[in-house]
Amino acid sequence: MSSQTNLSRRRFGGLLAVTLGAAGTPAWAAAAQGKGKRMQQQHALIKPARLRDGDLVAIIAPGGFTDEESIAKAQRNIESLGLRASLGSNIRAVHGNYAGTVQQRLDDLHAAFADPEVKAIWAIRGGSGCISLLALLDYALIQRNPKVLIGYSDITALHLAIASQTGLVTFHGPVASSTFSDYTVTQLRNVLMTPQDSYTIPMALDNHRRAQTQPNFAIRTVHGGQATGRLTGGNLCLVSALAGTPYAADFREHILFLEEINEVPYRIDRMLCQLDLSIGFKHAAALMLGIFEHCEAAEGDTALTLDATLDQHLQPLRVPAVSGYSFGHIRHQFTIPMGILATLDADRQTLTLLEAAVS
Repeated sequence: MSSQTNLSRRRFGGLLAVTLGAAGTPAWAAAAQGKGKRMQQQHALIKPARLRDGDLVAIIAPGGFTDEESIAKAQRNIESLGLRASLGSNIRAVHGNYAGTVQQRLDDLHAAFADPEVKAIWAIRGGSGCISLLALLDYALIQRNPKVLIGYSDITALHLAIASQTGLVTFHGPVASSTFSDYTVTQLRNVLMTPQDSYTIPMALDNHRRAQTQPNFAIRTVHGGQATGRLTGGNLCLVSALAGTPYAADFREHILFLEEINEVPYRIDRMLCQLDLSIGFKHAAALMLGIFEHCEAAEGDTALTLDATLDQHLQPLRVPAVSGYSFGHIRHQFTIPMGILATLDADRQTLTLLEAAVS
């Protein structure tokens, strides 16, 4: 062996000591873990004020474009909760698939946070395009004016970015133009209007009934046990798209919740792999999967089933893991407050919020 490639044990040990941390952790990984802890501690949790009868809610379209029927439905939904509705100035704008240009959508979001009369901001729909706003958001404005922000699907991008940059608790729940069910309304009210110090969220009975013919609605416990952590996550496509960015979900010691729609199993597998490679599901406190709607392979396709695809990622874990909880692109969904401390009981198949999400 040449002198260039021959390393003495002592020299090799010295190089190894530089490369590895105290517990055999690579130095780059130790640095990343330290950075992650600093990011988690960067912002104190900010809780918006609870909603009360008569409060004004701004309806905005930060992602996909909308139409008059959806606008009218959103106004009816908000008024049915005893709230008042106002419309963003650019809510009817159309720019390709988006509800106006990036600037128009930013203007409406910023205006809603800046308006002292507005107590909540409700996205009329998801669609696509929210990710384009993240680098341009006025996070200082948002932090100075904490308000309820509600939505799901593409709104996941806003939830994760605002959480990482401000510490504000936002709400993964129905969009303003959703078709509300009694279950959905009850969960909205219990989280946003009549908060409790401890609240165990029941799963929707209608989803349980649908599980008789649609297996993706069945609640499955892949790994039992209890885990306590703060809630983070959202739509799988958006959570995976933000991995490696300043707005990513740092789900270490968190309950990571995920849902999806209209994605075939191999794409779900790829997105889950991306998240697992970026941070590692084993570092989460627990995994809580909602309803993955229309995510089975086409009939006759040789692809894995949805459950088999999910289990490739859930079964190797040693933390509580469940699927089929009542959230996602479905009518009967509960509202999830981002950043709030909760306990997932995979044996009883419950989720308990351990603090009020609003002040």
